[in-house]
This record gives sequence, C-alpha cells and structure tokens, in this order.
Amino acid sequence: MARRKIVVVACLTTAALGFGLFAQADQSDDLNEIVVVAMRTPESIDKVGNSVSLLTEVQIKESQQIDLTELLATTPGVTFSRNGGPGTQTSFYIRGADSDHTVILLDGVVMVDPSTPGGNIDFGNLIVGDISRIEILRGAQSTLYGSQAIGGVINIETAQPQEGLGGSLQGEKGSLDSGLLQAAIGDKIDNLSFRLAGSYYATDSVSTFDRQYGGLGDDPYHNAVLSGRATYDFTPDVQLDMRGYYTNSTVDYDGYPPPDYFFGNQLDYQTTRQYFGYTGLNFNFFDSQWKNRLYVDYLFTDRADYIPSEPPPQQDHYSSTDARVNYQGNLAITPGYSAVFGLQQEKYLMDSTPYAPAEANTGDNSAYAQLQGEVVKGLTLTAGERYDHYDAFGEHFTGQVAAAWVLPTSTILRSSWGQGFKAPSLYELYSPYGQPNLHAEQSHDWDAGVEQRFWDNRVMVSAIYFDINFTNLIEFLDCPGSPLCAEPGKEFGYYANLGKAKSSGEELQTSWKASDNFSLLANYTRIKTIDETPTDPTYGLPAFNRPGSAANFTASYSWPFKLSTSVAVRYSGSSLSENSNTGGIVTLGGYTLVSFRASHSINDHVEVYGRADNLTNKVYETVYQHGAWGRTAFGGIRMKF
Repeated sequence: MARRKIVVVACLTTAALGFGLFAQADQSDDLNEIVVVAMRTPESIDKVGNSVSLLTEVQIKESQQIDLTELLATTPGVTFSRNGGPGTQTSFYIRGADSDHTVILLDGVVMVDPSTPGGNIDFGNLIVGDISRIEILRGAQSTLYGSQAIGGVINIETAQPQEGLGGSLQGEKGSLDSGLLQAAIGDKIDNLSFRLAGSYYATDSVSTFDRQYGGLGDDPYHNAVLSGRATYDFTPDVQLDMRGYYTNSTVDYDGYPPPDYFFGNQLDYQTTRQYFGYTGLNFNFFDSQWKNRLYVDYLFTDRADYIPSEPPPQQDHYSSTDARVNYQGNLAITPGYSAVFGLQQEKYLMDSTPYAPAEANTGDNSAYAQLQGEVVKGLTLTAGERYDHYDAFGEHFTGQVAAAWVLPTSTILRSSWGQGFKAPSLYELYSPYGQPNLHAEQSHDWDAGVEQRFWDNRVMVSAIYFDINFTNLIEFLDCPGSPLCAEPGKEFGYYANLGKAKSSGEELQTSWKASDNFSLLANYTRIKTIDETPTDPTYGLPAFNRPGSAANFTASYSWPFKLSTSVAVRYSGSSLSENSNTGGIVTLGGYTLVSFRASHSINDHVEVYGRADNLTNKVYETVYQHGAWGRTAFGGIRMKF
C-alpha cells in the first residue's frame, strides 16, 4: 500500500513541475515520430514521458554495422565492454546500470537466459541481420516490462513484409578473413503476409588474451541466424500473428590454464543455440477503440563451454527455457486519453551439467496498467503500476509517472520518475553458490531535460540529467568470511542481497541538417557510478568497465553522383577494470576511434559499399588484458528484387 501512495504523490508532483525529459528520436526531425516501446503501443514521440532513441532502417543500413553492440553504442547513455572480438562475452550498460538490468525485446519476445548468473543473454551473440528498427528506452521501466528493466529496454524489430513478392541479398568480405552473407524474401498475398530471412557471419577475429600481454593466435567466431514472421487476417479486426527466430554460434576464447590458473592462452570455446516461437491473436472491438493481443511465446537456450586443456577435457553444459502467456489491451478512452493494461504468466527452468542441482524452476504472475492523458493542450501525463507475484520471493509492486509538455516555441520539456526491479535468477537461487531466500534487486530513478529546435527543425539541441539509486543488489561473496561458508557447497562463496550503488549524469545531443546533402550529429554522455556498499573493497569507486564519459560524432554528405560518405568518431573515457589474476584494480585509458563509410547506388536495385574502422589503428581495451580490433576494412554489395 505504501508504494501506491508513493506513485500518487509522485504523479501530482510531476504535474506540478511540468517540465521534463526529452524523448529523443535520434536523427529524426519529426516531432510526431511514432515509437512503440514507451507505451507498449504506437505513440507519437511528443507525448512520451521518457528518454527514447530511435534507429530507423535507413540509419541501420547507413551504419554498415554487423555487430549490434557497436551500433547501440552510438546512442546517448549507452556504453559496453567486451572480452575480446565479436562473439565473446559482451556486457551492455545503459546509464551505468549492470548488463543484466536491461530488457531485450526481439519481435516482442523478451530475450533471457535463466541459466546465466544474471539471467540475461550475452549481447555478444546479437548481430544486425534482418533488423529494421531499434528503440532504446532509458531509465527504470519495470511497470510495463517487469524484471530486469532497471537501466532500460531495447526493442528490436525485424523487417516487415511488403506488397509484392520481393527480397534482398547481401555479401561482404574484409579484414581478419571476415565475411557476411544475408538473404531475405517476403510477400503480401490477399490476407496472408510473410517474410523469411537468414544470415551467416564469420571472422577469424583477434586473440582474446591481448597480444600486448603475450596473446597468441586468433579466436574465430561464426554465427548463423534465421528469422521469420507471418500474419493472416481472418477479418479486418481479427489477425493471427506468428514469429520465429533461431541462432547458432561458436566462439573461441582464452581462459585460465593450469597450474597457475592465470588468464592466458588457452583453446577454450563456447557453442550457443537459441530459438523462440511466438503465436498470437490480435482482435479489436468498438471500431478498434479497444485493441487486444493474446499470445504465447517460448524461448530455449543451450550453451556449452569446452575446456580441452583441463585434465580430463571439461565440458560445462547449460540449457534454459522461458515460457510466457500474455494478454495486452489498449483502450482509447476519450480523445486524448488512453490506457494500456495486461496480464502475464511466466515459467522458466534451467538445467546445468555437471553442477547440482541439475534442474531448477520458478515462475511469476503479474498484472500492469498505465494511463495516459493530455490534461491541457500540450501537456501529457502518464502514470502506471505493476503487481508481480514470484514463486521464489513473493509480492512486488512497481510504479512509474511521467510528464511531457510541448510549448509553442518548438520546445519540449519533460520529467519522469520510475521504479525498477530484477528478480534473482535461477542460478543465483539454486546453483551451488545460490541462496533460495534472495529478494529482488531494486532501483528508483528520475530524469529531467529540455529539447529545443530551430530553423524549421534543421537544428536540434537537447540536455538531460538522470539520477538512479540501486538497492538490494545481489553480489557474490568470496569465502571465507561468513558463517555460511561452512555450509556444504559454499566453501568458495555465495550470493547475497548486500549491494548499493548510484549512477548519475548528463546526456547532451545536437543535430544540424545544413542542407539536403550535408548533416552533422553529435552526442555526449557523462556517467558517474559509485559503489555504495560499505563492505565492498571497491566502496566509493566507480563500477568496473564503465567509462565516465562517452561521445559520438558523425558528418554525412551525399554527392550528386549517387555517392554517400560519412565520417564517424566514437570516444570512450577512462574506466576501472579488475586484474583477474591478482584481484587488483587497474585503470584503462580512454580511446577515440575514427571510421569512414561510403556507398554508391549503381541503380535502384544494386548498391556497393565499403567502410574502414579504427583508421588510426588505436590500441585499446574495454576489459583489462582482453584484445580489441585494430584497423580494419570491409566491402560489400547489396541487391534487392
């Protein structure tokens, strides 16, 4: 009951303040741009009370990126760390929150892996493939998205079918013996529409153990992805919706060879298979004033780590499933007022070998509702609440409020306040290091900002401030040092709700469309993270592998002869990292990467392109002693029919 009172008071406070956070549509000059992720339904961005970045199909194509992580890092508030080249373990941080504090949606399915310590998927296995649109929602969003939505939500959508049978082909080749093949086909035939796509990416990459410390050889990576979606309209108001996704990857990495078990050269590798199926029924009432979606989805993940150098050769195998039954309703109450509400039942299971217990499972039942209304012209208020009941730890309430105010002076002012939580993973609960009495991690945050547009929307500037407090964080405690260390299986350590942390900072962004051919984009983020757990050896220090500042700059020019060129610069400030061999703390220097891209349309159906990354051949690390790519170059061709 106390949480409900907090939500009501915060909503009234927000209305009184009447200013707030700009919902950013990166590179967009349309104030009416539609986004989905903030309200779980299409909504004009000038009514959204949270910070949203939008990457459109054109922007994704122009970036020429294969690795989704590198693409997301061009948006404000986003940083990452990676244990080597593409495919190796990758952590993704929104506003300094942990990597397992981000919800990933792929075609509406929440991508998780209950068998990992944090319950999240590894970002290293996400490649662009047939993706046509990405929305990045920053800040606590657990009201609509539940567990893990502490730092934010990333909504990824694959391409939609188009009228007429058609498709595309793409081939690319470049440095480090890297190659990409991609194909897609789709059609709309009367009431049926479908699209199928597949891609294969492979690279020899670099040594995971950085060569400057003695790394030898390469650690290859390859990834095959298949995706598909289909709809059938029984009537204008009733539609069957089906989606599917499959990925299969293998990546080599270095490890901790005996007898010293210091990080070094080792022939370890990991295989990962993941697939999901989604089946839904969309149906509308009252001339589509009440829209409904009833769907089920099933996600399966299978991972195996092979360590040939261990006597005898060791294999660690993990598999997990996540099954959900969902209902979502969207109701247009009166002009200017709408509501989104839903119910969800989730069951997830993990199976690990050779660890005991071999199997563990738990579940959650939840309900949520959010109301949005334009109370006076230009001022939109949003408020919502969620109820969860977990088998593992019981009830949890989550609330959120936001306000958006569009002024006649082409100014947008907004504010938002929200609560986030993350349920303990099956690994944290039931692994040999687990504690079945763990509770949810929690956060609350607020942010405020302003956006101003000039010269018929050709120039945009925005500034945002955010503040996040994390409590009840689950940490791994090394033994000895606690009475629990005497329990069977706990002699090496265990998980406990002891952590506290804080993150705050600013996000600045500007764009200038100087002409129809020339544009400039830039953003800068300052993130200050602090460990506030008195018992931690890192008490008072910034979080590991999270730079204190990050910036991006892009200049693009379209030439009269169908040639498009751009120069991109990405800066990452210094960060702290851990020396895994000694447990000590080291400082990683900041770095600046410069890239060049070009593409030429031969005709309406064929385009050739090329890019050069890290032109200065900068040597850098995002995790201590782990290698990163130097100067590379790639070229390819795209065809559509």
